[in-house]
Amino acid sequence: MSYQPHLFPVSVKGVVVRDGRVLLLRNERDEWELPGGKLELGEEPAECVTREILEEVGWAVTSGPLLDAWQYHIRDDVDVLIITYGCHVGADADPVVSQEHKEVGLFTEAEAAALRMPDGYKRSIATWYAKLSTRIM
Repeated sequence: MSYQPHLFPVSVKGVVVRDGRVLLLRNERDEWELPGGKLELGEEPAECVTREILEEVGWAVTSGPLLDAWQYHIRDDVDVLIITYGCHVGADADPVVSQEHKEVGLFTEAEAAALRMPDGYKRSIATWYAKLSTRIM
């Protein structure tokens, strides 16, 4: 029998913190998630995350450091490779929820940790808050 590699979609997500609050979106599974989406062929992951965040909430962001990569098992036969980046935002406008999500919110680090959300997202959020707290302003 010949080897058949597993194929996974790749979703690039951004941790965006503005005024101490992280941007999250509520999806159709009633889970909170980071903004972002599927990587297109030929697209750089850092470009994907900035494009997706602009499409999903109307915020222009710049991507910062790679935070994490992990496999998210959504349900039987559905797994996604998640790549997360810390992102910087200059927008003062409120985020606008797209048709892809039910709700948008800005949460403190403690509030985000208590939400119904995959642990990988929580880990990325904690990592970005830790990096931001050590930056020299």
